[in-house]
Amino acid sequence: MIPGTALTTDPAIDRLDSINVLGVAVSDLDMARAVRLVGAAVRMRTRGYICICGAHGVVECQADPALQRVFNGAMAVTPDGMPLVWALRGAGHAQAGRVYGPDLMRNMLDTGRTAGLRHFLYGTTPATLAKLTAQIGRRYPGAIIAGSYAPPFRPLTPDEERHFADVINGAAADIVWVGLSTPKQDRWMAAMRDRLEAPVLIGVGAAFDFLAGNTRSAPPVLQRAGLEWAFRLATEPRRLWRRYVRIVPLYLMLRGLQRAGLRHFPIEWPTPSTPPQGVSGADPAATT
Repeated sequence: MIPGTALTTDPAIDRLDSINVLGVAVSDLDMARAVRLVGAAVRMRTRGYICICGAHGVVECQADPALQRVFNGAMAVTPDGMPLVWALRGAGHAQAGRVYGPDLMRNMLDTGRTAGLRHFLYGTTPATLAKLTAQIGRRYPGAIIAGSYAPPFRPLTPDEERHFADVINGAAADIVWVGLSTPKQDRWMAAMRDRLEAPVLIGVGAAFDFLAGNTRSAPPVLQRAGLEWAFRLATEPRRLWRRYVRIVPLYLMLRGLQRAGLRHFPIEWPTPSTPPQGVSGADPAATT
């Protein structure tokens, strides 16, 4: 277990502990606490980014120490999939629950209406952004969409990065929702964090498509059973089969080795000697 410290001075967030899952510090959260964390960070203007992480994310980190440092530099790495929820509960965090990207976005759009939160949507295509904005207006009247941008499907030039930062900062956003898919969105948030004035950046992957109505979500019973991957594979086999054929067995194998103590997965922090804000006292070779 990796004990943590408060991310804000708001008493709603006391300690954000984490556990080491294949070298990624996965935060002890459930949906209610994640909503409080985001709200507190916005109120206190505490800058950070949040990675919505499932088995896919932690497996991608295995061959990429730089990506692992991106995840471990986050304000929080939320358990997006049930395998990470089970890992947290198995380590003694009985109240841990799934923090599913689309649901976190829905909750913040809903609760943020009272606080007047300003949301910026970054990612996907102009057509999907238009549908998403319209759906948000219908479902969450009063929610403030301060702006949106669909970036090109290629690496950005330095001039484009400066331009996008200016656009987002000009919108005076409180939360920037990033829908670029893992790990692209996580790298983007880490690279752009210091250039953006919004307190919180949150990478939510396919949430834009789900909320816009482009893609169906798995039934809740499958989500609770950890079988959302199977539903998505059945609905989008051409796009996803390679990912799941690799990710699911590899995660199970590596996690089994970690739990048995047969292989260690040291945590790669953003700097060699200092854990990121919100995590302290970490044993870099912990394998809980």
